[in-house]
Amino acid sequence: MTKIAFLFPGQGSQKVGMGAELLTGDYASFYKDADELVHYDLSTLMLEGPEDQLTLTYNAQPALLTTGVLVAKHLTDAGIKADFTIGHSLGEYAALVASGVLRFEDAVQIVHKRGVLMNEAVPAGEGTMAAILALDSEQLGAVTEEVSTELGEVVQMANLNCPGQIVISGTKHAVEVACERAKEAGARRALPLNVSGPFHSALMKPAAERLKAELDEIELHEANIPVIANVTAKPVIQPSEIETLLVEQLYSPVRFEESIRELLAHGVDTFIECGPGKVLSGLVKKVDRKATTYCIYDEASLQDILEQAKEWSHD
Repeated sequence: MTKIAFLFPGQGSQKVGMGAELLTGDYASFYKDADELVHYDLSTLMLEGPEDQLTLTYNAQPALLTTGVLVAKHLTDAGIKADFTIGHSLGEYAALVASGVLRFEDAVQIVHKRGVLMNEAVPAGEGTMAAILALDSEQLGAVTEEVSTELGEVVQMANLNCPGQIVISGTKHAVEVACERAKEAGARRALPLNVSGPFHSALMKPAAERLKAELDEIELHEANIPVIANVTAKPVIQPSEIETLLVEQLYSPVRFEESIRELLAHGVDTFIECGPGKVLSGLVKKVDRKATTYCIYDEASLQDILEQAKEWSHD
């Protein structure tokens, strides 16, 4: 029997025109509804750009959440149900909407605020992130700890994405030094990322404290579909635990590889990426080449999976 996980991408997957072909029929006003919730013209940024404005943290976050939820609504309305949901960083909020924990109306506002808080936590240019290729977590952890101690600055592992790919985060200088040390320790490459801050590092703790105050003001419900939490790589259902983990997520590593292994252990064999791009599907394949993945971002990809779903009903 086919067992399905919905995956929701995080920052970096946004692109101008995202989800445009899916704004039809009952879904035609979905982006405009988001505009009213965030009190500015987010939909025009999403559909027309400019790209540099869409990429700003506080625009990219509500844009990706809105598109991810739109895709998930298309799927569930067509009868495709998830057994689990998971998001990468920001994507965890779309997963929580799909699992019934957050109302879309609350989620789009909280991720916009989350983006503002993250942007304010560390001034632009002071923090950054980099992808380290072909160095295991134990070796890289030793490198980041050594550099942090030596410099008295923050650098730590931020995204444990898949075998051979770990992202580090911290102050600009500490990340640069850690990149050089990682290559000396055997990393194949160290690639600076085009991001506006040191996400998932201790430098985000001031933003996390303020985010908790925002989350305290909205109602979280018990999940009707288990969500795999970024911080623990384990399924969560209870609202109190989910809120705690959302706060910790801002300054803790995203354990994506562990999360995919957890889903595989629960029998998930089909992963559906809800939103623009194919980043998460690619990471899943690096964890398990036998896993079936789909990327839903336009009318053609939606129709492909709806056709495939007819066979699932006979499993």
